[in-house]
Amino acid sequence: MTKIVSTSEPVTLIGAGEATPHNLAEAMRHAPVVVAADGGAALAVAQAVTPRAVIGDFDSLPDQVRAVLPESVLHPMTGQDNTDFDKALQAIASPLVLAVGFTGGRIDHQLAALHVLAAHAPGRCIIIGAEEVIFHVPSQITLDVAAGDTVSLFPMGQVQGRSTGLVWPIDGLVFDPMRFVGTSNCAEGPVQLWMTGPGMLCIAPRRILPALIARLLARD
Repeated sequence: MTKIVSTSEPVTLIGAGEATPHNLAEAMRHAPVVVAADGGAALAVAQAVTPRAVIGDFDSLPDQVRAVLPESVLHPMTGQDNTDFDKALQAIASPLVLAVGFTGGRIDHQLAALHVLAAHAPGRCIIIGAEEVIFHVPSQITLDVAAGDTVSLFPMGQVQGRSTGLVWPIDGLVFDPMRFVGTSNCAEGPVQLWMTGPGMLCIAPRRILPALIARLLARD
């Protein structure tokens, strides 16, 4: 697929779900290039931010928002086989995407966002929620969590791994969304994860976001 936005900097991607000006400002501190997925452009415009691109089928882009955006940033993409989140991620070439506005609201939208996260390469995107961050675990990652923090692992396919720093280690376990998941594990301190392949989502406290960004960017 042709890339609409290609940059060496991290990208903030805004969705039309629950996101606040604080969410956007925090993401932009780390990822200054802004892209909106369809109706996510409304938050950008409300904060006087002009996205580098607006990508989607535009079924949730308000007319009054579209009217104030330059035509050059509008990139309509038809098709109902994938979501606007998926369309946008496919059209972005960047070392890391910080996604805000993809949690809250309708549960089916949240599930679809997690599907998209798992379908793309591990470590490429972080979804920022109200209290947590969600990402597709790469082959190895260190989480800068503290003792007592909740670290949840949710498989989107069959996958195995190893860990240090978890109260309940994952070594030797076969994760499978139909059989065995790893929600509500607890950290004893910093956590290290090693995965045998793709398919594992991690949900961790939002305050580790700056360190998580640094860890994921350092992989390259």
